[in-house]
Amino acid sequence: MNAPLSDRIAGCLVGGAVGDALGGVAERGGISLSDDTQLTLATCEAILAAGRVAPEQIAERFRQGFRRTEFTGLGSGTLKALRDLNAGAHWALAGRRGEMAAGNGAAMRVAPLAFALDPADPDDRVTLRDVCRITHHSDEAYIGALVVVLMIRRAVTTPVWEPEPVLFQRIAEDIPDSRVRDRLLEFAELPAGLPLRDLASLFGATGYVVHTVPLAMAAALRITPESWETVLDEIVRTGGDADTIGSIAGQIAGTRLGLAGIPERLFTQVPDAARILSLADDFGRVFG
Repeated sequence: MNAPLSDRIAGCLVGGAVGDALGGVAERGGISLSDDTQLTLATCEAILAAGRVAPEQIAERFRQGFRRTEFTGLGSGTLKALRDLNAGAHWALAGRRGEMAAGNGAAMRVAPLAFALDPADPDDRVTLRDVCRITHHSDEAYIGALVVVLMIRRAVTTPVWEPEPVLFQRIAEDIPDSRVRDRLLEFAELPAGLPLRDLASLFGATGYVVHTVPLAMAAALRITPESWETVLDEIVRTGGDADTIGSIAGQIAGTRLGLAGIPERLFTQVPDAARILSLADDFGRVFG
């Protein structure tokens, strides 16, 4: 658990890619990457280019990637936002609004911000919210993304995970009142270690951020260097938005375990593995 922060960053990006690729096997019919990883990497590139977290730069990188057809499997909210950006919409106005805007498209791509922003700083929270609003103009989507950032930062600073109910309670205490918070508190009332499939049956496993983020948290807490395949297979068996749940779980677990805690045999199957490692190295040199 004494790995340098640069190694945690590499573990985060690699773990997310592994979770995306293996979590999406059933949905996509083979090992491939989706917008979960593609938008996360684009976010890293935009932050490195700007030297800081700049929502306008991230939005422009997304627009360029959309024009080059770099992103696959886009959800409806993200697709709508990228089309609007490509048509000239301002980044702060492109994100989807309304109840249907509470998707997981913000939470799945914010992992790099955990290393560049401090969620305890009110100004940084505003920046995080603004980055989320590029695609999802929804408080629930933002709060779900905030949970991912808080979990990644906790993965860096906490030598041993607290028991599941305790951790869900503590993260809930750090976020605004919301349906995401209510769901974390519901998870805190459950016995630790319930099968992911049972959790999905009880609470859902769709692309709704209230479903996705708590389930991904539970999955992340169960990943060890030896159990990546077992946990990701269990995620696939939930029958829900498995690639995104796997990606977020992999980002969190990869941060805690570091690059050495991810089996090389899994990562070598991931497309663009060399590019991911190179980008992780660049990002780690700046923010590690």
